[in-house]
Amino acid sequence: MIVTLAAAAAPLVSGGNPAEQHDIVATRFLPPLATDHAGAFHPLGTDRFGRDLWTRLVYGARVSLTVGGLAVLLSVAIGVLVGGVAGYRSGPVSTLLLAVTDFALAVPRVVLLLLLAALTQPSAALVIIVLGLTGWMSVARLVHGEVRSLAARPFVEGAVALGLARGRVLIRHILPNALTPVIVSAALGLGNAIMLEAGLSFLGLGVQPPTPSWGNMIASGRDTLVNAPWVAAAPGVALVLVVVACTLLGDAVQDSLDPTRRMQTAR
Repeated sequence: MIVTLAAAAAPLVSGGNPAEQHDIVATRFLPPLATDHAGAFHPLGTDRFGRDLWTRLVYGARVSLTVGGLAVLLSVAIGVLVGGVAGYRSGPVSTLLLAVTDFALAVPRVVLLLLLAALTQPSAALVIIVLGLTGWMSVARLVHGEVRSLAARPFVEGAVALGLARGRVLIRHILPNALTPVIVSAALGLGNAIMLEAGLSFLGLGVQPPTPSWGNMIASGRDTLVNAPWVAAAPGVALVLVVVACTLLGDAVQDSLDPTRRMQTAR
């Protein structure tokens, strides 16, 4: 929550421009808590170009969280659509959708990410699309199982008996009751999406400099780990903390939405 608020209010929190440079020779690789010759305070130090790492970290959080969040939303949207249709319909349509899902699941996600990213021009929009197109399969399988289970419930059979269209039954009665595990999966998948975005940016296949992203910030500091370790350490620590927080958020959401887990926790 703190990181999200800081990213949303980046101009107010950081108070600077993430690409701002002054006297590079005098301000490059300043250590944390240093003050430069102009009197500017740098709580996390500066990088090789004299740019303030705190400012870049906050703006990088905005990029990483936005890319990860939109990628998760895209994968959930595709997964719910494919899984819902495959679970409620029978015949060749369901068979085809499940075959495509299983084939995509069989291919390692990292391979798909690198292949799609390498074939196109790197950008934040590309990372969102690539992560979304390679992350919907598990959601589709999850929704498929929930829809198949709910389709046999009396309230669904009653809606069908009343003459409601199959599409309306799916959208109005089945999918809303199948979204609980999807919400949990999305919360857990957010940390994974942020980590994958950082990995692509680290390899130069994601968000491109000078736009700050935690991945390209770590990449810019890998050559100075001995002399200026804070350049890579600041975004690295932030990345680890956010991924752990997303995992804890997913567990908390699961506890709050699952009565069984809630009862076990109370015991």
